[in-house]
Amino acid sequence: MSVLPLIFTAGWASGINAYAVVFLLGLFGRIGWTDDVPAGLERTDVLVAAGVLFLIEAVADKIPYLDSFWDAVHTVVRPASGAVVSALIAGQDDSLPTLFAAAVGGTTALASHIVKAGTRMAINTSPEPVTNIAMSTAEDLSVGGIITLAVFFPVLAAVIAAILLAIGLWVVYLCAGRIRRYLRRRRERRETRAVDALE
Repeated sequence: MSVLPLIFTAGWASGINAYAVVFLLGLFGRIGWTDDVPAGLERTDVLVAAGVLFLIEAVADKIPYLDSFWDAVHTVVRPASGAVVSALIAGQDDSLPTLFAAAVGGTTALASHIVKAGTRMAINTSPEPVTNIAMSTAEDLSVGGIITLAVFFPVLAAVIAAILLAIGLWVVYLCAGRIRRYLRRRRERRETRAVDALE
């Protein structure tokens, strides 16, 4: 059976929390829940590094403004991780061309990253920690739940991920005004700091 559903789901999840995807897939492969995970993700050093980075992200992602800064830093990291993980899965299975798998995983990760970063910008137009914590926790649980589901029911997991991605893109579209307001405020703060530094 093609691993395309797993690749799509891993790409979607990588755009939200790449470290959790690497850690969970590596862990599930290590304990024998799936044969679709490449050995490279099951290595102890990879699991430890992904676990530590996931814990750091779990904290940073719940703090207003810091979460958007973290998202900006990971604009390249998440799509790249989605592409690499997808390519490794395809290489393990040989049912899909590696380059195609990387393109699917990377593109899906970029789309879900845009959703994540966009919704956080919208939330941060009225910063308070409760919404950020709730949103981050929901994202972490969604990634964990859907990656786990993908190991046993990859097609169902891919369908859910596709629905969530479509809903997320629609929400970002609806929140475009708030996102522009956040970006404008950030630019104004940066300009103010630059002027103060010159005085």
